[in-house]
Order: sequence, then C-alpha cells, then structure tokens
Amino acid sequence: MPEIDRRKARLRRHRRVRKHVVGVPERPRLNVFRSLRHIYAQVIDDSQGHTLVAASTMDPEVGPQIEGLSKTEQARVVGKVLAERALSQGVVKVVFDRGGYQYHGRVKALADAAREGGLEF
Repeated sequence: MPEIDRRKARLRRHRRVRKHVVGVPERPRLNVFRSLRHIYAQVIDDSQGHTLVAASTMDPEVGPQIEGLSKTEQARVVGKVLAERALSQGVVKVVFDRGGYQYHGRVKALADAAREGGLEF
C-alpha cells in the first residue's frame, strides 16, 4: 500500500477549494497557512493579486503577546490582530479560505477570533 503524502493531499484539497473560493475587492479572501511551529493569515484581493493585510506568529507586533501560550491560543491572537488590521484598511467582509486544512483546532481558533474582532464571513 503506498504511503500517503500529507502535504500533497492538503495541496490537492486546497486547489479543489480554490476553484470556488475567490477574493474580490468587495469581499477579499482570508487565507490561512499552518506550519508545525507558526500560523500565518493574510487577506488577499485575487483580482489584483495583492495582499491587503497579513498577520502571523512571526510578526514583531504579535511576538510579545504570544509568549508562553499554546499554539491554539497563538492562533487566536493572530486572528484578533488580523481583524484589527483589516478593519483599519476598511475590509469588513471576507471569504474564508482554510487552505486545505480541516476546520478544527488552530484554523478554527483563528477564524473565531477574526469574527470576534469584527470580520464577517
């Protein structure tokens, strides 16, 4: 039985979802990328191919806030920061792109925190 390549499977799921999930200027796409150590989120206008706002655990502004927190709690902080930045840019409505990941754990925590921060999706 062949071994399953988890990364390839996620990318396949991501491509399948991206056929339907497109960010437009009125409603940009909130994309999530999750590595083993960090989580990254960006709001993207696909019509121009521009990232409008981004936040991650690598961010200098986020770093001091996440010390000693679990990865799920870190994702929650990133979601709040992203929502603040998006609202300051005038972005209220987004379409959520989970990036082929299961809507669970860190991805769900980030999404819930972004909703609490004022983003609508």
